[in-house]
Amino acid sequence: MTLLIELQTALMKQFPEAIDETVLALGELTLTIKAMALKALCFRLRDDPAFVFNQCVDVCGVDYLTYGQAEWETSGATSTGFDRAVEPLVLTANPDRPRFAVVYHLLSLAHNQRLRLKVLLTDQDYLHVDSLIDVWPSVNWFEREAFDMYGILFMGHPDLRRILTDYGFIGHPFRKDFPLSGHLEVRYDAASSRVVYEPVSIKPRILVPKVIRAKV
Repeated sequence: MTLLIELQTALMKQFPEAIDETVLALGELTLTIKAMALKALCFRLRDDPAFVFNQCVDVCGVDYLTYGQAEWETSGATSTGFDRAVEPLVLTANPDRPRFAVVYHLLSLAHNQRLRLKVLLTDQDYLHVDSLIDVWPSVNWFEREAFDMYGILFMGHPDLRRILTDYGFIGHPFRKDFPLSGHLEVRYDAASSRVVYEPVSIKPRILVPKVIRAKV
């Protein structure tokens, strides 16, 4: 923990204009970074001998649409009825917090330290942030995955295509307002000898976990 506090202090001293917030919790350090300063900051984090974060081990998107909410409860639920704990969520964005973010996990092999960077995407109609492929080539497929699953554009990426979903797929499956069963289902039609896309026939429902209570 002492080393993390020293890292936190050094980062705040070196990059006061780029950092909006620092959080040190559970043995991990997270910095919230201004989107405009991200790329320059990451070059410094990689090349500065004091930090040497020479590896980006993961990039992921985050959707805060239902952050802090749940469709079910356990301890306060009654003992009868399958849907006794279900409270359907109202999908409304929090006006006080950007809905989407991009999170980067960095590793310094030289100092055996890890660091998490978070960038909040304030323009909800045009989700974009600079690509870091020039800083860490390993982010190539990570950024493509975040683009595919969340619809986040990584500006400057040389080959920003979907990587997990099918050709012509519509929507972004990891967004909280994307239906769990999707919009289309695929089957092979023997009569026409081809794959057929049809509207999904599964009825949407809330998945309620089993409530386990201690014996009294």
